[in-house]
Amino acid sequence: MAETAVKRSPGRGRFITFEGGEGSGKSTQIKTLAERLDAVKMRAIVTREPGGSPGAEIIRHLVLSGMGKLLGADAETLLFAAARDDHVRTVIRPALSQGIWVLCDRFSDSTRAYQGRLGKVSPELLNAMERVTIGDLKPDLTFILDVPVEIGMQRAAARRGSGAPDRFEAEDVKFHRQLREAYRQIAAGEPRRCVLIDASADPGTVAAMIWTAMRERLFATKTGNAVNPA
Repeated sequence: MAETAVKRSPGRGRFITFEGGEGSGKSTQIKTLAERLDAVKMRAIVTREPGGSPGAEIIRHLVLSGMGKLLGADAETLLFAAARDDHVRTVIRPALSQGIWVLCDRFSDSTRAYQGRLGKVSPELLNAMERVTIGDLKPDLTFILDVPVEIGMQRAAARRGSGAPDRFEAEDVKFHRQLREAYRQIAAGEPRRCVLIDASADPGTVAAMIWTAMRERLFATKTGNAVNPA
């Protein structure tokens, strides 16, 4: 499918999403990027999916508890769609309209990878849900953090400690390998929007790669503003 240009108004904030499998380091890198933007006096908020708004956080609890899986892949997709609709309407769009940058831990690419590729949910249903929940909203830039499955699962296990794995962490190695391939295909299919980052490196190196891509893709072409962060 051909890529489409992202439509934005002159005063609109930028929408940046982070995607990747379990243990890829999304939360760490979003926090680092938010701090760096703050250091150069650029307003940004950090949010996540599923969740990010009061209504969506309730649905997040249902999904990660495994309730959605019990209902089936199509029903689980509808839960994600309901959460995304609330999140977009109450958090993302209002922030962007105020010129605030939005950094989001997962967005529609996650639904495409998890429920579409692995859950076998039909493209028709996914497309319909996107039309209803996000319309013409599309990330300006998506970082797909790519890490070998074994490393990601080790990181996820270390992160949760003695806690029980959530709905997706509990899946087997085959699931996570297919998930990694799904994300790599998304990155290859939309190279203008997506940047594939080798997340097996140390956090500082990964953060540097992300910042370099930000400068090359966004700051260098920021119309109407002479923004050139170091």
